[in-house]
Amino acid sequence: MIIATLKEVKNNENRVALTPDGVKKLVTAGCDVIVQSTAGLGSGFTDAEYVKAGAKIEKDAETIVRKSDMIVKIKEPIKEEYHLLKHMTGKTLFTYLHLSGVDAQLTEKLLEYKVTAIAYETVETPSTAANTAKILKQGKLPLLAPMSQVAGVLACQYGANFMQKKYGGRGVSLGHIDGARSSLTVVVGGGFVGRTAMLTAGGMGGKVVLLDINPKVIARAKKEAKSYLGAKLAKNVSCIVSNAKTLAEYVKKADLLIGAVLVPGARAPQVVTEAMVKSMLTGAVVVDVSIDQGGCIWGSHVTSHDNPVFDLDGKIFCCIPNIPGQVAHQSTQALTSATIPYMVKMVKGGVVQSLKKDSGLLAGLNTYNGKITYKNVAKDLGLMEQYTEAMTALSQK
Repeated sequence: MIIATLKEVKNNENRVALTPDGVKKLVTAGCDVIVQSTAGLGSGFTDAEYVKAGAKIEKDAETIVRKSDMIVKIKEPIKEEYHLLKHMTGKTLFTYLHLSGVDAQLTEKLLEYKVTAIAYETVETPSTAANTAKILKQGKLPLLAPMSQVAGVLACQYGANFMQKKYGGRGVSLGHIDGARSSLTVVVGGGFVGRTAMLTAGGMGGKVVLLDINPKVIARAKKEAKSYLGAKLAKNVSCIVSNAKTLAEYVKKADLLIGAVLVPGARAPQVVTEAMVKSMLTGAVVVDVSIDQGGCIWGSHVTSHDNPVFDLDGKIFCCIPNIPGQVAHQSTQALTSATIPYMVKMVKGGVVQSLKKDSGLLAGLNTYNGKITYKNVAKDLGLMEQYTEAMTALSQK
């Protein structure tokens, strides 16, 4: 098997899908590895390091795709990369896809060229693969978790930055300032992103409220707040079972609102309404981390690292779908450590057989042989007629 990684072309996406150490593990497992020239520079890895690890360096993306059996990336192919997909018939694409949250054209291209597309964000641990409800409760999305943690930290960093007066913010910080009112950070959603944001903002000493509709998620968040923050800082953190009334009350008072609602593989529900956003304080900052799945806050639309914010009704919105790309060195290391075991498994056992044997990996399969194999994607895109259950699709000729 030949595995290759490409240089990302999405705006300010500095991550790369393989570290030199990851290359070494794949070579040891018995496959050849191709890395596009300069693909690792944004993450702090040189071509020479990849060569030393056993990779071959190629410059042209199309040539690389033609030669390879599996392409591993960070982000979903964008329009400038669609022409590469025509060389991927019967080949495997392993990356973040977020098909429910992007233009349906990408899904159509994956189907047209019969790409075996495995999405990092829907790979599950085998113990929970048969029960989506458990995923939200237990957080068993092993390839989403590393970047969720990064995104939770950066949501606070970016939010704190735009809360400054020079950006039109309210002129407050996330920290505790003697003699002054502490800012209020409201986090909607108690998954890995939300809990990390809660701990990050709470650690700075300001007031934090985390809201989720699941009592078990709230119980877990409370335990983490006490364990990670200690008694003194944890006093400033409230974890509350949410309903429409409590959500509206806290959104109205927020200096920083972080949206972190997740439905695995599906479009995020818009839980913060237009009325709630319009009730917010002038200069309040909104960071919608759910934007890669369409956003969970009214008014959100995709922004970029070049143009990170926009003003809507006096509120500052930041909706960057690849926010971890700005801490690329850490992000690349964390993600590669999580993805490499799956790549090694597919190298040794073959892609199709590995999917059949590992129910968690099978949950990551979004398209195969011209069929959508993840139901939430098919539903959200209105393409249920092209949906086939994953194991059924793998068994068909």
